[in-house]
Amino acid sequence: MFSHGADSGGVGVSAGGPVVPARFVWPHGGKRVLVTGSFTRWTEHIPMAPVEGCPTVFQVICQLPPGIYQFKFYVDGEWKHDEGQPTIMTSEYAVVNTLYLTREFDHINNVLSPSTPRSMDVDNENFHRNVSLSDGALQDGSPRISEAAIQISRSRVAEYLNAHSGYDLLPDSGKVIGLDINLPVKQSFHILHEQGIPVAPLWDSHRCRFVGLLSPLDFILILRELETHGSNMTEEQLETHTISAWKEAKRQTYVRNDGQWRSNQHLVHATPYESLRDIAMKILQTGVSTVPIIYSSRSDGSFPQLLHLASLSGILKCICRYFKNSTGSLPILNQPLCTIPLGTWVPRIGEPNGRPLAMLRHNASLSSALNLLVQAGVSSIPIVDENDSLIDTYSRSDITALAKDKVYTHIRLDEMTVHQALQLGQDANSPFGLFNGQRCQMCLRSDPLLKVMERLANPGVRRVFIVEAGSKRVEGIVSLSDIFKFLLS
Repeated sequence: MFSHGADSGGVGVSAGGPVVPARFVWPHGGKRVLVTGSFTRWTEHIPMAPVEGCPTVFQVICQLPPGIYQFKFYVDGEWKHDEGQPTIMTSEYAVVNTLYLTREFDHINNVLSPSTPRSMDVDNENFHRNVSLSDGALQDGSPRISEAAIQISRSRVAEYLNAHSGYDLLPDSGKVIGLDINLPVKQSFHILHEQGIPVAPLWDSHRCRFVGLLSPLDFILILRELETHGSNMTEEQLETHTISAWKEAKRQTYVRNDGQWRSNQHLVHATPYESLRDIAMKILQTGVSTVPIIYSSRSDGSFPQLLHLASLSGILKCICRYFKNSTGSLPILNQPLCTIPLGTWVPRIGEPNGRPLAMLRHNASLSSALNLLVQAGVSSIPIVDENDSLIDTYSRSDITALAKDKVYTHIRLDEMTVHQALQLGQDANSPFGLFNGQRCQMCLRSDPLLKVMERLANPGVRRVFIVEAGSKRVEGIVSLSDIFKFLLS
């Protein structure tokens, strides 16, 4: 059972393994404060003493084995939890606080120092940095985060996503551009390029419904068809060829059963009432990049109103905004990226079943880049030098730069290099491929997960490249879908 530790002046637990000191703090005053939790099997209440000079702050130091603990305070006869510390909902004890202790812990856990200002952003970052549990090691020697911490984080993210709906994605102001399916394809992609948008919903005025999306992938497939011998479409026909005609041709040409491009018979959309989790799952399960949020007051869905274009980046932005000032409540956020089973990494020499990352040199043909984008089903490809150092990236959305001045009419995809294609877009007004003036979003394997998530939460950023410090040699890639598949597993 519990005994008072002579050295620490706190409460100790008799155990066969090593123990570390953990400070429990109640900073909200009271006359008599006690703490209990899973470390006492909820059977013993440990008295807490006021801190000298801070009569409203109570604390006690316990000697505990490394692990994850739940606890609650008993203040003047009432059970309470501290909102300023990490919490979790339980079926037996309602809301409780949680504590996460590391094996190698050489100082007292400072959940909330009485001398520290009441900024939970600072407190929780300190808390999390002090309580990272090691559970095995990765190839570079960094401790891998424990499965328990991952499950706690997933539970809290799921709780947040289930509690919020599509309405939370709607901006205070903005515009959503839709295209009539009877517009010429050429004019439609010129609009995408000029407006700086990657995707546009398609409106069928005869059926009075939104029926699909026009995306850079459509333009890529059109350009590939134009260069295919025996194509039924000429550049002149492209001037008048409508979106509806192209979509119908695409259905007939690209419908396959081999797991590649398939025709959607209906528009994948969401209502503003659906939870953020349901919207995210729709995006993951269908493989689309964008889901229109559509509202209709009619039971048959007539007279729809297009409210927003939902994406994983928008949902991730909500997650980052909600948890940023309480990172301690998500044990994974401050963990180095290399300690989390996430993303696709360059296989190490001798590693079995390693898959090489899809990368291209800057002198590769545009045709090879487009083929890789389609075949690999990815949103962007890293462009590297002979040392595999990152120098640029080519994204699906970059293809719309060819719509400017009808460049696509007088080039050949197999003769233009990726470098030349990227130069065409340097003067473009499209902001969706840029973030803080940078095309390539990079991170280090040692960067915290929160930093990577914040990068991915920006519009137009769907992949972050993990590079080696100094050389910028590509070590791996983390995508939006990687993040959500990990969090929603």
